[in-house]
This record gives sequence, structure tokens and C-alpha cells, in this order.
Amino acid sequence: MIQSETLELLEWYRLCQHLSTFAATKLGAIASLHLQIPASQAASEQLLEQTKEVYQLESRLASGLSFEGIQDIGDSLERSELQGILAGDELLAIATTLAGARNLRRIIDNQEDIPILTELVAELRTYPELEQEIHRCIDERGQVTDRASTKLGDIRTELRKLRSQITQKLQNILQVKSNAVQEQLITQRGDRFVIPVKAPQKDAIPGIVHDTSTSGATLYIEPNSVVPMGNQLRQTIRKEQAEEEAIRRALTEKVAAVKPDLERLLAIVTTLDMATARARYSLWLKANPPRFIDRQEQEIITLRQLHHPLLVWQQQHEQGHAVIPVDLLISPHIRVVTITGPNTGGKTVTLKTLGLAALMAKVGLFVPAREPVEIPWFDQVLADIGDEQSLQQSLSTFSGHIRRISRILNALGTGDKEEYRPQSLVLLDEVGAGTDPAEGSALAIALLQYLADHAQLTVATTHFGELKALKYEDQRFENASVEFDDATLSPTYRLLWGIPGRSNALAIALRLGLKAEVVEQAKTQVGEATDEVNLVIAGLEAQRRRQETKAAEAQKILQQAERLYKEVSNKAAALQEREQSLRASQEVAVQQAITQAKGEIAKVIRRLQQGTATAQDAQQATNNLNQIAQKYQPAPPPKAKPGFVPKIGDRIRISQFGQTADVLTAPDEDGELTVRFGIMKMTVKLEDIESLDGQKPEPIVKAKPAPVTPPPPAQPVLAIRTSKNTVDLRGKRVADAEYILDKAISEATGPIWIIHGHGTGKLRQGVHAFLEQHPRVSHHEPAEQSDGGSGVTVAHIS
Repeated sequence: MIQSETLELLEWYRLCQHLSTFAATKLGAIASLHLQIPASQAASEQLLEQTKEVYQLESRLASGLSFEGIQDIGDSLERSELQGILAGDELLAIATTLAGARNLRRIIDNQEDIPILTELVAELRTYPELEQEIHRCIDERGQVTDRASTKLGDIRTELRKLRSQITQKLQNILQVKSNAVQEQLITQRGDRFVIPVKAPQKDAIPGIVHDTSTSGATLYIEPNSVVPMGNQLRQTIRKEQAEEEAIRRALTEKVAAVKPDLERLLAIVTTLDMATARARYSLWLKANPPRFIDRQEQEIITLRQLHHPLLVWQQQHEQGHAVIPVDLLISPHIRVVTITGPNTGGKTVTLKTLGLAALMAKVGLFVPAREPVEIPWFDQVLADIGDEQSLQQSLSTFSGHIRRISRILNALGTGDKEEYRPQSLVLLDEVGAGTDPAEGSALAIALLQYLADHAQLTVATTHFGELKALKYEDQRFENASVEFDDATLSPTYRLLWGIPGRSNALAIALRLGLKAEVVEQAKTQVGEATDEVNLVIAGLEAQRRRQETKAAEAQKILQQAERLYKEVSNKAAALQEREQSLRASQEVAVQQAITQAKGEIAKVIRRLQQGTATAQDAQQATNNLNQIAQKYQPAPPPKAKPGFVPKIGDRIRISQFGQTADVLTAPDEDGELTVRFGIMKMTVKLEDIESLDGQKPEPIVKAKPAPVTPPPPAQPVLAIRTSKNTVDLRGKRVADAEYILDKAISEATGPIWIIHGHGTGKLRQGVHAFLEQHPRVSHHEPAEQSDGGSGVTVAHIS
């Protein structure tokens, strides 16, 4: 009973009505209006997963999930089981429902990462053969088609023939007896064909009168000559109706045979429709999926920027006031939260918003709060919420509250151990009000202490100042208050945590024109202690506002810094990628140039090797090599522009980031200076900056240190021949030998011994010519006799 009372107090059924408007089918709308609240956390998590997957699926599909064709066929299924005969439109509704369910399954099966929905539609049996049979026998108007059976086709052919004969016969009578008829018209009365005859001329066309006009001037007569054909037509129509009924009976029997599967299909489609309604309603609310937490694991209830869903609906559809969200961050050790503050300040709205958030999470709806949304799964939500704007409460009202609170306490359970009691959320509005203040305050304190022992979380609003002190006596209690603007004498509807509400009655009375001496007399009655407490609370509220302002400014600065950092990082990454790309293309070009140059040099060497080389040939080879060097030697780097000296206030460019900045300090002796771009300051080196027109800064010239007498030159280290500094070129051609020799010289750190042998002498000549032009070879000489003599050359590397 208390559960249903709580749902009414929280206006849960209004939320269900709003949810039903997002359903696509009649079944989904009905189920949403009578939304069942799950009895286990596992069931709630299953519903939440369904909502998340539909939410994800709808974001992928251009037009969302389509429930086209799906109808409420429950009554038709029941009648088919009772051997009733379904009408054509009922059979057609079954066929379209089967097609709609198959389309739903196809859409879901074609998507990835939606395992819950995929598993749900896996059980769908859509009986395409039954659907095809219905469409073969029933047309779009719900009428039985000619192709439904051969017998029906023959009957309808006969019917068309009879109607044609009757019409032709009547047409002849109209022409012959044109003076007796009211107008040239053939019409029907019931299933009989008649013609309009003038009343005075009725004897001119003998027959059966089936109807008379309102004025009595016209008689609708079936001529005697067509009566036999009319009788035959009627009998044929009866045959047609009997055959149609037989066809519909056969289809109905097929439907009855698969009734359990079709009922299961309806249940699955309704589940999908409700999940879709939850997802669309959640999207409309700009809500986020909740995560169920365990307070025993020291997890905090986190509901930031929580909006009341019914007020959001009122604002959007009824042009209501802007909805002011509340922040609810409740530590795991807190069991009771007391909210104080002025009337109409939003205390009751806060209670209802929290209660609705807990219920929405349980039924698989997203919660209209900023991520992350973290809330416990409560076994039950229990509320005693009255009219917070009532200035006077009668004894009967107090009695009603006490009875409801008694039912709440009974619902909490009486187990000694907490694990045997249900996890409950209790919401109490104006606890202890409606009776003597002293007794009401004592009752409220005792009640809240009992709830701290037996309920998972209790949130209560109150005007009693004594309840504010519970926080300082029991760590399970916390204070909160709704903010009040002293300047405008109106509430801001913001919830302040850790600060109790202060009394504003005297300030409001003074502003509203009550005599100052009366207010001063009242202050003396209240006492200095109360004034001091109010001053302390006012100071805390002011301090909190200053901190919130600074926090908001810091957040803006942080967001701006993050944005600038992201921009700089992106530009740096782009520049680095471009540099790597250019370097790679340059390396490819250099390698190609080296390969081509080596090929041309090899051609020159081969020409020298052909026959005896003369001085003219050597000069020609030298000229060719010089041309090759000029052709493939890389262009010298561009000369740097004249330098500049950055001064404080100058605008410069940071080469690494491509950002312009302002100079804050002049370069120091180490060549470092401080610059600012945006809101960021940083220290950079002179070589990392340039002027806006591309000039590089002049380097800082440090004072020369006192001359130091250079140490005596080190004695040359005795070179020793090893296998690593010995190159054996015997048997090699000069072109190949030059390649091997060039590699050995580039890797050498001291003299190398080159074995070329005596032979014809061409290899030795080529080696000596190569050594003489190589920039790293200072000089060369024959090796010692013990090392090979003139068959080995020692090249000294500089």
C-alpha cells in the first residue's frame, strides 16, 4: 500500500504517461502506462542494457527502428483459440504484424555490438508462409480475393454474369418505359436491383416495390421479368458468403495452431517497443545512463545537474519556467540528509526529483543528470510528501502523516542485522510539522535517528533548527539547504551542501514594511545566539559563493588552456609529419642522384680502363667528373637573413609550434627569453624563434674567458694493422674497388691498409687516383716491406 502511495506522491504515473507518447505501437503505449517496477537489480540492469542498445542503434539508423505494420492482435488470437471466425481485416492485421516483426528482426540482425537485442529477437517466429497465405486470400481492404479458391472464383464469375444480365434487362425496360420512370437510373435496395418509377405510373412497370422515396412520388420497383434472375443472384451471393466464411475459417484455424508463438511474438515486439520508448524519452530528456553502486564498497551517490523530468516536460510543452537542476553528492557513510530553508525554495522538488531518479533507474530509463550518474539500486522508495506551501496544518493532517510514516517504518523490516532488511530510500517532507514545535522537533529527531539505523538513505526537509545540530553529533547525518537571495528576498532554488539553512523571517518582514521597532523587539526575543548562528551561516554562504565563482573562472581558464594545448599539439604533429614526409622524399631523391652519379662515374672509369690511359684521357675524365659533381652536388642552404635582437613587447614566431607570441623578457646570457601566447607563458631559446618576417635572432656573444695555455700536443698513437683496418681488393675491377674503398674510408677511424697487389698495375693506379681525390685521405704511402711493400698502400685518414 505504501508503495502505491509513494508512486502517487511522486507523480510517477504522469511520467509513465509522458513515456507512453514515445511508444510506436498501441501495445507499447499501454505497457508504458502500466509500467512495472522490477523486483531485482539484475532485471533493472537487463532493462538498462536494452535501453542502451536501442539508444546506440537509433543513433546509427537514419530513421530509427520501424514498427510499421505491427498491431494489437491479442483479441484476435484469443477468439481464434475459441474457434471463432476472424474477419478479413483481423487476418490482415495478423499478416502485417508478422511482416513488421520480421523487419525488426532483420534490422537488428544486421547490426553489431547489440547482443541483448539480438538474443531477444532470436526467439521470434514470424511464419512467412502464414503471412503469404493470408495475403493470397485477403486483399488490402480485408476482402476475400477471387484467387482464394477455385470454387469462389467460379461463384464470382457467375455473379458477374448474373449482374450483367439483370443490368441489361433493366436497361432495356428503362428505354422502353422512359415515360414511366423518374430518371434513367439502375440502383439497388438490399441485394435486389430496382428502377425508380413515378408513383402514378406504377402499373406501367409491374413488379415488386422494394422502397419509396421520402415524398412518395417515386417507387423503387423490381420488374417481374428480372425477379427470377434476382432470386438466382441472391442464392449465388449466399454461396459466395459461405465460401468466404470457409476460407476465413481455414485461415483462422492456422492462426490458432500457432497462437503461443504469436503471443510470444507480441511480447517480444512490445518489449522492443518499450525499450525504444525508453531510449527516445531518455534522448529527449538529454539524460545519461545510470550505474548502480554499492555504498558498502564506499561508492558515492553522484547526481550532478539533476533535473526534475516532469518540470522539463512542463517547460517544453506548457511553456513553464526554466528548470533549475540540483547537485546530489552523498558520501557512503551518510544515512540521513536534512534539507532546511525557506518555503517555496525547492526542498520538496528536490525530494521528488531524487525519488523519480531512483525509480527511473530501476525501470531502465536514463536519468536526466550529467555523467557520471551513480545511484544505488533501492529495493523500495518510500515517501511522505505533503504540501510544503501550507501555512497551517490541522490535527487530521498531522494524523495522516503519522499513519503514513508508520506504514513506512513497517515496510523497512525489523531484522536485527542490516543485510536482512530491504535497501530503502525514505523521503520525508516537513518531518514533525503540524503539532507543538517542541514535541514535533523531538519526534523528528527520534524518527531520523531510527531511520539512520534501519534505512539505506533518508532525505528529509524541515524547519526545525534542532535538526541542524544532528550532523555535529552523528557522522551519519548531513546538512543541506536551499539558497536564499537576501537582496531580492527570494529563493534561488539551488541546493547548498554542508551548510544549514538560516532563518529569514525577520529580514523578509522588515523588507515587506513591518515596523522596525517590532522587528527589533522580535530580535531580542530570538536571542543573540540565534543572530550569531545566522551571521555564521551567512558568512559561510558568502564564502561558498566566492569559491564557486573562482572555481568557475578556473574551469574556464582550464578549458581554454586545454583547447590551446590541443591546437598546438595538432599543429606540432602536423609539422612533424610534414617534415618526416619531406625528409623521406629528399632521401629518396638523394639516393637516386647518388646511384645515377655512381653509374656515370663508373662509365668514365670503364673508358679509362679500355686501353692505355693518356694524359688527355685523364684530363677528359677529370672534366667529366667535375661536371657530374656540379650536376649532383646539393644546392647550398640559403643564407640566413640579417639577425635581429628581440625586445620586450615584440611579436615573434615560435618555429617549433608555428605560433606567434609576445616577448615578456629580454634574452639572458644563455640565450633564453620568456614569451606568452594566449594565456600560456613559456621559456624558449633564441634559436627556436624568428621574427614575423623570417629573420633569425643574433646569437648572444659570451665574454671570452681568460686565455689558457694549450696543453702540449699529444704523441701520435702507433697504428697497428689488424683485420678490421685491412681491405683486400685483389681480383676486383677498379669501379668495384672504389665502392668498397669508399665504404671502408667512411667507417675508418685511423689508417687503413689496402691490398691491391702488383699485377698489371691498373688496380694500383686506380686506387691511388681515388685516394688522392678523396677528402678524408690526407696522404698515402706504400706499406712497409714486412706488410707487403708496393703491393699494399697505407691510406692515412684525417
